[in-house]
Amino acid sequence: MKSMSLCGQKMNLRALEPEDLEFLFEIENNEIFWEVSHTQAPFSKYVLKQYLENAQLDIFEAKQLRLLIEDKKTKKQMGMIDLFDFNPQHRRAGIGILVHPKFQEKGVASEALEMIVKYAFSKLNLHQLYANITIGNLQSISLFKKNKFVKVGEKKDWIFSEGKFKNELLFQLINE
Repeated sequence: MKSMSLCGQKMNLRALEPEDLEFLFEIENNEIFWEVSHTQAPFSKYVLKQYLENAQLDIFEAKQLRLLIEDKKTKKQMGMIDLFDFNPQHRRAGIGILVHPKFQEKGVASEALEMIVKYAFSKLNLHQLYANITIGNLQSISLFKKNKFVKVGEKKDWIFSEGKFKNELLFQLINE
């Protein structure tokens, strides 16, 4: 039975499955996303297949949770959302989201973010979530602000990309 907190109006968040290999290969090897994913070289299908085989690890063991964003009606893969650096002692985790370009600007990221926040606070009993966003990523800044994340800091020259250093903003959401 699916967790109701991972079922939205237009989409569901679900665990990665072996049949997601092609989608994962396309996303992970799209250089548009490398800056935010800190990727520096393409992934082979072999490596991604091994990743999928081990993706069933519990968040308490793996310290991360990667979920696929799937259209509720068509079951089409639209993106991924992650909880990373999961720390049960301090009850916090980082959050990252990546939406395939053809599904951007359609409310996908906002609904997925809302669902994962609800899940993290109600099911994982987290106290806070944070997001690291490069200063020029206006879409992500807008998304997280819209979902009540607050800018709490700025890391100078944090990301080296396209031959220059970029500042990275730290956004945080506290579960009051």
